[in-house]
Amino acid sequence: MPEPENSEVVLRAQRGDRKAVEALVRRYLRPAYLVALSVVRVPAEAEDVAQEAVAMAMQRLEDCRDPARFSGWLMTNVRNRGLNRLAAAKVRQRHVDAVLPDEAQDSDAARVAVRQTLLAALETLTPQQREVVLLHDLESWTHAEIAESLGLSEVNSRQVLSVARRTLRAKLNELEGPTHG
Repeated sequence: MPEPENSEVVLRAQRGDRKAVEALVRRYLRPAYLVALSVVRVPAEAEDVAQEAVAMAMQRLEDCRDPARFSGWLMTNVRNRGLNRLAAAKVRQRHVDAVLPDEAQDSDAARVAVRQTLLAALETLTPQQREVVLLHDLESWTHAEIAESLGLSEVNSRQVLSVARRTLRAKLNELEGPTHG
């Protein structure tokens, strides 16, 4: 049986259907995390932002006036919550570099090096490019879903992804240095 459309699930959740609320949380917690990560850039902070935003959205579902645009409404809330967190706690930004060494102690050095390289490459992207790359490549969202969520056209979503991938390839090549013959 196919999953119901988002607007149906949102309408049921707005009427108090707990299973519909759970379905929305399952569908959107990971994408919310990826959007939050694209803003705050610290995994633990992104988890907090995503969980807070999704919890608040579930409590305030009546504020979503157009159930068909739920994902855009939610992702805007996630993005704004992330931006507010950055503005309110600029000191936390200093901890971005402190996270990786702690993880390095628990992880394989090669994996940590790859992660640091990827994070450095992602830093070269604009926030919008990071969101599109993370939602498309990690969460397998379609360009239609991304366009709705970020307020873009599908064509623009494709263009942003293409430019972001070119930028990432160039930065990864630069960070990896010359290849061996």
